[in-house]
Amino acid sequence: MTSEAQSAIAAVRRSHERLQAVVEPLAADQLRGRSYATDWTIAQVLSHLGSGAQISALVLDAALAGRPAPDPTIFADIWATWNAKTPDQQASDALPADRALVEAYEALDVDQHRQLRVTFGPMELDAAGMARLRLGEHAVHTWDVAVALDPAATVDGVAVGELIDGLGGLVGFVAKAAGPSIRLRVTTHDPEREIVLDVDDSVQLAGWDGHEQLPRLALPAEAFLRLVYGRLDPDHTPPTQVDGVDLDQLRMVFPGF
Repeated sequence: MTSEAQSAIAAVRRSHERLQAVVEPLAADQLRGRSYATDWTIAQVLSHLGSGAQISALVLDAALAGRPAPDPTIFADIWATWNAKTPDQQASDALPADRALVEAYEALDVDQHRQLRVTFGPMELDAAGMARLRLGEHAVHTWDVAVALDPAATVDGVAVGELIDGLGGLVGFVAKAAGPSIRLRVTTHDPEREIVLDVDDSVQLAGWDGHEQLPRLALPAEAFLRLVYGRLDPDHTPPTQVDGVDLDQLRMVFPGF
């Protein structure tokens, strides 16, 4: 039986391979072209993923050795090093750094899957949570690159399946509760979920009880994930069913990060 950690790590590997397939054929001018991420070129997105892989590997190494997580002040030096690279270096160095992190995850044994606890900022994560944290960043930024080259690109479906049930833990960090209160039912497919989105003094997701009558938004789970990550602009919104919902208002709740 595949554990949650194994499933999440396999999804990270799949996302790495998708990024590799998208990036390796790119010419130098394409690397310098704009990605979907605001103010970032494709090379800068790759730099962000490369530095993130390096930081995640340090955090993992500390947890495996029973040491406290690295002092966050060292992260600034890592970012500075990556920012100083040329676009070609950012692109060429990002995939090996990313691959090394994937291989470090894959090297974890079953006991480590059960026992590992990683401190990352305010979060305490087990092996599955650690892999999903990386997966969310990786799959969405891979889309940032892919959609700049193909406007019809979507976030990988396997990643969506791994991430959709964890969005409730994310919205409190990324959502902006300013504006009118909202309470609505979100129905997704691929995979199917029934979710209540509640925007008031804070923003929360919960399961729908099957009875409460609410305004309704029906859309692919992939699109709902992109909404939460601030990436559901009108030009990249698939067909949706909207009943008493203002999508523009929801986009303001999730401005992106």
